[in-house]
Amino acid sequence: MIIVTFIRHGESTDNPRAVWGGWKDAPLSDLGRKQARALGEHLASTKIDVIYASPLLRAHHTGMAVQNGQPKPPPLILNPNLREQHFGIAEGYSWCYTYPDHMSLDECYKTGIFPAFFDRSGRFPGGESIDELAGRAHGAVKECIFAHLTEEDGFHIALASHGLCIGELVHALLSYDPESNREESYTGLMNTAWTRAVISLDPSYQGHVDSDNPPPLRVKVTHIAKEDHLKNIDEITDVDGNFENERKTEALAFFGGAGHTN
Repeated sequence: MIIVTFIRHGESTDNPRAVWGGWKDAPLSDLGRKQARALGEHLASTKIDVIYASPLLRAHHTGMAVQNGQPKPPPLILNPNLREQHFGIAEGYSWCYTYPDHMSLDECYKTGIFPAFFDRSGRFPGGESIDELAGRAHGAVKECIFAHLTEEDGFHIALASHGLCIGELVHALLSYDPESNREESYTGLMNTAWTRAVISLDPSYQGHVDSDNPPPLRVKVTHIAKEDHLKNIDEITDVDGNFENERKTEALAFFGGAGHTN
């Protein structure tokens, strides 16, 4: 049995601005650093054997906070397949739900309007669709999880990644268990919230374990969107001294994975 904890990064400096982030490499905000430190302290009593992180700063530094919180810091390995969905030409521009009825998408793009897609095949020019992100997530599962299938019982892997990517990672993992519940949504994570799964070999399997072509597995999701470590963190107001407006709230939910189906 091995354990996998999926961790969404702390708040980045782009998150409060409600822009298309993707591969745009914004660092953690002041609040994000607090969140990451609180997560590291929260997980300090949980032994983690290896940490894989997206190389994007917000996830990398969240992974480092978890690493620093461990009594015996485990190795931290960067893996590009753990990066967020790539939003192509939209990155850095304001996030929005819809666009004016009188404008085509091409006209919107020329004027800096980039409305969200809510289907799995939609993508901005130069970017990725959710289906393409799912293919990358399958690669990450093989590289970061299946490479450890033969480790000793209780081996614990932490993956520091991004909201949309984590939803695809969990479903990619569940696809190797023919009895898993794939109808459940594993999106909508708050910053630094975590989800955990326990993986074991199908007890009927007696053959060789090949990480590139794994045997049937048993995957049980034991924790979903845990955020207890955030209870004592002070909220930070925006630059105008106001709390999150509706657009920001919607954008935060979107990038946590809400609004997408797996």
